Amino acid sequence: MELSRDANQTVAGPIPKASPFGLFQRLALLLLFATGFAARLYCIACKPFWFDEAFSVEVARLDWRNFLHLLWWREANMSLYYVLLRLWLHFGHSPFFIRSLSAVIAATSIPAIYWLGTLLFDRRIALIAAALLTLNAYDVRYAQEARSYSLFVLLATLSSGSLIVLLREPTRRHRIAYVLFGVLAVYAHFYALLLIAAHWLAIRWRGEAEVGDESAALLSRQMRRAWWSIGVAVLPLLTFVAKTGAGPIRWIQRPGFLDLVRFSIYFADGIPLIYFAACLVTLLPLRRNLLERTWNWEKWRVQFLFIWLLFPIVLTVLLSFARPVFLPRYMIFCIPALVLLTAAGLGNMRDAWLRVLLVCGILLLSARFVPFVYSHDFDDERDASVAAASFVLDHAQPGDAVVFHIAETRIPYEFVRSLRTGQNTANPKFTAAFGPEIVFPRHGPGLDYRDFTGKPTAELLRSQLPKYARAWIVLMNNGSLEKPDPTTIMLTQVLPEMFPKMQRWQLARVEIRLYSRK
Repeated sequence: MELSRDANQTVAGPIPKASPFGLFQRLALLLLFATGFAARLYCIACKPFWFDEAFSVEVARLDWRNFLHLLWWREANMSLYYVLLRLWLHFGHSPFFIRSLSAVIAATSIPAIYWLGTLLFDRRIALIAAALLTLNAYDVRYAQEARSYSLFVLLATLSSGSLIVLLREPTRRHRIAYVLFGVLAVYAHFYALLLIAAHWLAIRWRGEAEVGDESAALLSRQMRRAWWSIGVAVLPLLTFVAKTGAGPIRWIQRPGFLDLVRFSIYFADGIPLIYFAACLVTLLPLRRNLLERTWNWEKWRVQFLFIWLLFPIVLTVLLSFARPVFLPRYMIFCIPALVLLTAAGLGNMRDAWLRVLLVCGILLLSARFVPFVYSHDFDDERDASVAAASFVLDHAQPGDAVVFHIAETRIPYEFVRSLRTGQNTANPKFTAAFGPEIVFPRHGPGLDYRDFTGKPTAELLRSQLPKYARAWIVLMNNGSLEKPDPTTIMLTQVLPEMFPKMQRWQLARVEIRLYSRK
């Protein structure tokens, strides 16, 4: 671990300081922030809520005992976002308001990446990077979802910026800032561990300090303390990962070649060749010694960004040959590195007219892609669980029962009930008799952490359902009609014993059945 020879250097050659933050930069950044916020708020409620979003809301609504118990035993990932959402829900409960938390956080990433750009390059490149992020369709898409991805991007940017500040001035205050943002990033999404690993790899890539370099020794001590502090702070999450293994992500599918091609297209704003060309321009001055372990600032900052961009993606793709762990949206924290490398390629062009023309052209192409995300997803995973819950509530009759094929499918049902009644159904004080009576999962009057896991048994159904005239069955992710899962087979065999008549409706990834006596 090393630092350069005086307080103004971290690698061979001084780090250039950014030019003054003038009126033009202030107005431009303010305009980009306003544009980015508007793009992320526009049509934010156009797409229906799906399972993951309903899950976020219902987890955040749990009382503290159930909330902490669930985090420890089932859902430690994204825990920071759930805490923020708990606070956010005190001020509103509509789908628009719930999703707007992500939009606010995502818009904040625009000045954050501008700040990081000024640390690594200059204000011109920083402004181009902020503009690219403003109209980045991938970022806009996940800024309109009640999940932690926007928070992940923001904290990855702040963590990386704090690392650069620490390299410049290895003080205790800067070390604490880096540790804080790094730990928060991990608790926003546990794949931030890949970001911390990328930081470590980039620092190690700089080579060894010369003997007797006191400033390098100081930085080495500060970085060791930072790594240890982060390790200790994220130990509960690491314990959770060791305890649960790959269980929480066992649903991830192994990516194929076409999946990676689609990912590159969406990730690069629909214009991957243009992004690749701009990154190539950034690389050209270093083409002969890109992999050299160096103290040179101009070289190392490019190496740092490429490690941040490529290391998490390549590693997870390679690991997926053994066990699938690569998921496109989990790589969203690499977007700041991509736009900064692209901005560096554009900003370093000598001809100002060509630079302006290319930046405006890319922004126009990106802007054309943004409307796509208002009505489409980058993946086909959006289910109809919330629509299924609405269907059951719309067609239920007094005295009906409802059974959920897997316990978690109750979550969208509770979300819809809360929207219609205006009450928090996770609260044990919720007593409104609205909708069919829940037979499974049920462990009390309100939503309980135990209601998030498990499957119904034949014994439970035979003992509880005979007293009801009709029984609704909601099945989700239960295999195909030709190869249903074991629980579906059990339900198909047991329920006709009590209810000879059955109606069936098929929605996206959700099946609804209504069993009745006549």
